[in-house]
Amino acid sequence: MNILDGKATAEQIKEEIKAQVAHFIDDGLRPPHLAAVLVGNNPASETYVRNKEKNSKLVGFTSSVYNFPIDTSENELLKVIGFLNDDPDIDGFIVQLPLPQHINEEKIINTINPKKDVDGFHPINVGKMVLGIDTYLPATPSGIIELLKRNNIETTGKHAVIIGRSNIVGTPLSILLSRKNDVGNCTVTLCHSQTPNIQEFSLQADILVAAIGKPAFVKADMVKDGAIVIDVGINTVPDNTKKSGYRTIGDVDFDEVSKKASWITPVPGGIGPMTIVSLLMNTLKAYKYRFNLT
Repeated sequence: MNILDGKATAEQIKEEIKAQVAHFIDDGLRPPHLAAVLVGNNPASETYVRNKEKNSKLVGFTSSVYNFPIDTSENELLKVIGFLNDDPDIDGFIVQLPLPQHINEEKIINTINPKKDVDGFHPINVGKMVLGIDTYLPATPSGIIELLKRNNIETTGKHAVIIGRSNIVGTPLSILLSRKNDVGNCTVTLCHSQTPNIQEFSLQADILVAAIGKPAFVKADMVKDGAIVIDVGINTVPDNTKKSGYRTIGDVDFDEVSKKASWITPVPGGIGPMTIVSLLMNTLKAYKYRFNLT
């Protein structure tokens, strides 16, 4: 069993980004600027935005966070997005999801300028992704592809089974893995909550991706020997041995599944860091577009 170390891979990519940013600043340009909009106080969202801000600064980006109370109206949020769309000093921004129930997420996403949509959620960017046109890819699927690429994991001709069909992970990843390119050419099966007997499909997987949001859902008897296992899940479970009273685990029963897998991502330290670094890569791309850089 080998560990697909997302943390180490992300650190390597951040060093590459940092070097590029330093070069552009030496040439007299301003640093890339990534902003985030956070509405309410969802703990997971707050953690993600803090990590985004921390890592942005580590690579030399300017980072801005716009915090708003949970009762912020939809119209107020739309005005903020309009401001960010028009600000020439902001290269890309994200609106952290989920939003409070009284705000229409689809309307918010559709209002973001696609050229600044570094989350890759705008319908124009999603459409480009489906057609294979260069664009901003959703951060988590893009991070998974980059992790496979940088660890020289062969994907051509493999059967990839994805458990979870969200628009953020499962569905876009199914498209990327089926593409005709170096990290693709897979036959892809997309399973979800209405798939009967998921085990029947997971046992066929050369590459198994768990993105269903259920702690330790994937057990050893669902994985064939030698499979590559990608765990996207981030779940908190009670643990009295921890100071916090809980610990973070994935959607895969790591202790048991790791005995059968050829490669496996840990939680934490797997896909989480790759998601953050993919957002930085998208922001750098947006910056290069703005200044017509190569």
